Amino acid sequence: MDINKDTVFRRMSGRKQGIIHEQRMRRYAIFLPLLEKDNDIHLLYEVRAKHMKRQPGEVCFPGGMVDNTDKTPAAAAVRELCEEIGIQEEQAVLAGSLDKVISPFNQIIYPYVGFIDQDASYSPNEEEVGGIFTVPLSHFLKQEPFCYDVQLKIEPPASFPFEDIPNGKRYTWNAGTHPEYFYYYDDHVIWGLTAKITKHFLEELVQ
Repeated sequence: MDINKDTVFRRMSGRKQGIIHEQRMRRYAIFLPLLEKDNDIHLLYEVRAKHMKRQPGEVCFPGGMVDNTDKTPAAAAVRELCEEIGIQEEQAVLAGSLDKVISPFNQIIYPYVGFIDQDASYSPNEEEVGGIFTVPLSHFLKQEPFCYDVQLKIEPPASFPFEDIPNGKRYTWNAGTHPEYFYYYDDHVIWGLTAKITKHFLEELVQ
């Protein structure tokens, strides 16, 4: 293939910036549900069913994988919300999107925020949902999350070609930390990705 200066400009000019290997990542969409209740805005959370293989009993937002039938990640977020808590699609209204999350586990997560109709009745899917509860927005605005820095460590496999890099096995790898946030409400613990998205949403509200 003959590549010249014109080829480079033709391929690069106006190219939309994406994420390396984005097409290989599994895509998930999350709906952060809000509802008006008791003269406040409440955030709705799920408790994952205890028989689930992954993260049983943990608190999360409604969400799941973006299917081929979903026109957009936003459509997937609404679909997952309705399937999991048992409301009708017309009872959910999107307000907007939050920042995407790139997971180290080959995942890209699209969070959205929206309201649930006050008159909606819930029928949670028992296959996935062990229960639902709401937390007043005012509770979060008065409570800073607890934060714990988790140390990240790189461990190359035994087959790693140390002989091909400077200093070999004495190479100084970058170290890092991953903040894990915790919120508490009644007997519920909100942590992990759910707490991170909650915190991000609150920051966008009050900035």
